[in-house]
Amino acid sequence: MGEQRLCAVDDIADGGSDRFEATIDGKPQWVMAIRQGDTVYTYLNSCPHIGSPLDFKPGEFLNEDRTHIICTTHAALFRIEDGHCIFGPCEGDGLTPVPGEVRNGIVYVAGRSALPATAS
Repeated sequence: MGEQRLCAVDDIADGGSDRFEATIDGKPQWVMAIRQGDTVYTYLNSCPHIGSPLDFKPGEFLNEDRTHIICTTHAALFRIEDGHCIFGPCEGDGLTPVPGEVRNGIVYVAGRSALPATAS
């Protein structure tokens, strides 16, 4: 599956997050998007611990001070920039990135996921 339009950058508040449906690996899946300035990080909305969605409220993926992605099921914390889990039952594992880029104010993602983030 080729590249697809996920959203406009302005659909996500700077320092915020949201979720969008996209066809990834041949099936419809929820993709989380976290915006920091002009950069948008995209991952599958699936906790590496048991595969549950990370957001309790749709599209809300960040901890209270907006410094990390949080799994609302287990309170696991993930770095925004690479999806690496730094706290919780999946510590050392990582979120599954969805390759993407921002062009002309639009976020595009590949129709495939990448290998999950690993310990570094």
